[in-house]
Amino acid sequence: MNSDWNKELGVKFTVQDPCQLVRKSFGDPVADDLRYVVKAVVGEENFIDMTPNKSNNFCCGGGGGFLQSGLPEERREYGRIKLNQILATGATYAITPCHNCHAQVHDLAEHYEAPYHTVHLWTLIALSLGILGPNEREYLGDDLKEVNMAEWESEY
Repeated sequence: MNSDWNKELGVKFTVQDPCQLVRKSFGDPVADDLRYVVKAVVGEENFIDMTPNKSNNFCCGGGGGFLQSGLPEERREYGRIKLNQILATGATYAITPCHNCHAQVHDLAEHYEAPYHTVHLWTLIALSLGILGPNEREYLGDDLKEVNMAEWESEY
C-alpha cells in the first residue's frame, strides 16, 4: 500500500472521524491510526484535516438510527455542520471509514450539490494496492475512475 498513484495527481482528501469508533470509544489514538493509514494511501501532502478533528470532530448526523428515522430534512439540516466543515477543507474527497457516515456525507453532497466526493476508506486502500475492480469505483470521481485500471485489467 502506497501513495505513488497520487503523487502527480495531487488529489486532496479529508477524513471523517466516526462517532462510535473515535469520539465514543478509543479516542485520539485510533484517530491517529486512521490518519496514518490515510496518509500512507493518499500521500501526507494530499491530506487536509478538518477543524476541529479527532475526538473533537463534529458528528455527521447519520448515526444512531438517524438515517432510518424518516426525518431527512432534519437530518440534513443537522448535517450542514459537517457539510460546512468538509467544504472548509477544500478537499475533493471525504473519506468515510463508517457506513453510516458514508451514507450521510454522500447524501449531504448530493442534496446540497457540494463539490466533493464521498469514498469508503477500503476503496482507497484497494485503489492504492492496484486491486480495485471496475465495479467498485462507483463513488470515485472522473479524476480517479481510471487510476490503476491498466494494472488491474492486465492481471485479470
